[in-house]
Amino acid sequence: MWIRTLALASVCLAAHAKDCDALAKLSLPHASVTSAELIDSGTFAPSYGQPIKNLPPFCRVSITAKPTSDSDIRIELWMPQSGWNSRFEGTGNGGFAGRISYGALATGVKLGYAVANTNMGTGTPEGQDASIFTGHPEVWADWGYRATHEMTTLSKKIVQAYYDHAPKRAYFTGCSTGGEQALMESQRFPDDYDGIVAGAAANNRTGVHLNILWNYVVSMKAPIPKASLPAVTEAVNKACKAVDGVIADPQSCHLDPAVLQCCLTAPQIETARQLYAGPTNPRTHRQIYPGLPPGSEFGWDQLAAKDQPPYAPIFQWVFGRAWDWQTFDFDRAVETYEKKLSATVNATNPDLSKFRSQGHKLIVYHGWADWLVAPGESINYYKQVTAANKDAADFYRLFMVPGMAHCSGGPGEDRIDPLTAVVDWVEKGTAPAQLIATKPGHTPRALYPYK
Repeated sequence: MWIRTLALASVCLAAHAKDCDALAKLSLPHASVTSAELIDSGTFAPSYGQPIKNLPPFCRVSITAKPTSDSDIRIELWMPQSGWNSRFEGTGNGGFAGRISYGALATGVKLGYAVANTNMGTGTPEGQDASIFTGHPEVWADWGYRATHEMTTLSKKIVQAYYDHAPKRAYFTGCSTGGEQALMESQRFPDDYDGIVAGAAANNRTGVHLNILWNYVVSMKAPIPKASLPAVTEAVNKACKAVDGVIADPQSCHLDPAVLQCCLTAPQIETARQLYAGPTNPRTHRQIYPGLPPGSEFGWDQLAAKDQPPYAPIFQWVFGRAWDWQTFDFDRAVETYEKKLSATVNATNPDLSKFRSQGHKLIVYHGWADWLVAPGESINYYKQVTAANKDAADFYRLFMVPGMAHCSGGPGEDRIDPLTAVVDWVEKGTAPAQLIATKPGHTPRALYPYK
């Protein structure tokens, strides 16, 4: 009987293929379906990037949402033609977004999810960047939190229309900006997702960009040559007792940058010292954001690789398009910048009581060798959440990944599967006692919850 029921369900799902085109007529609040088409060739060629192969047949739906008169949020939803696992997956983006992440959609649909992604409302014409949104606070809000929520609520309505029933469970996965989206959802919209995975979260958004700017300014004063980084890495690994090139816990290594006399000049050693220290208010000495960890040196050539700081548009939003990084004041200018944007783009509220009260679960991970979003901030947020929520381990686990760079890469094992872990936690009640990190040619590493 069970086999017959399953077969009937598969037939039912397959029958929805003929209804994919009809979704273009679906009425949605402050949004419209711009296209709905069945992709059954096994290969999808996006408007940018390489063709994606080995895909199951799926219904591709494109949506434009305009919750405000200044909003232009693009969303894509991919739904398996058959074999849907009755789950919805929202996925995150990177940087200022502006484009759909087709890789995230492909991964989700191959696993049987109805999966969505958004450009976060920050699409720009060719040759332009996010500085064009200077003077557009509604777009900042779309990027900060609104687009992800719009993607979620609209996609769920379409999923229900296509399959004739709502998703039984909803999950969100994202890294970097996607990690910020993940934590923003848990804080602002605790009803949206049953389980959330946040990787290398840029959730202290103003702080992340201040840190990137700090690293750029510091590195420009006395650049550390790329050719010197292997020797720097070797010296740091020796001082921190790295095993196979991986520092297991950078916090336990109280590194004195003087050990770098082997390979750097005195001004370059001061550069390293300030990179490890992180941005600090020169007047009050307040730590603005954590510094880079020992073990991240292999990526330092990226800190000042451009003729202006990476992600400069966020400062232009506050100070105007004529903003000059060379005159930025890490005292009063920081106060102005934080006051203008924090409430809109930061996901730093440690009160997750509403998320927790519904039995929802959160897994956060961060690479110990991340040179872009300092891993110390994930630890800071973990401490704030555990202080604000009794028995936080019942719904929230943090995993630090030795040797992982930003979201992936680095000298350590960088492949993990937190989505399966959070699904098992939500649906089976099995809390993740460990995650396994792998990498070709490496011995798998067990990761345990941070305490």
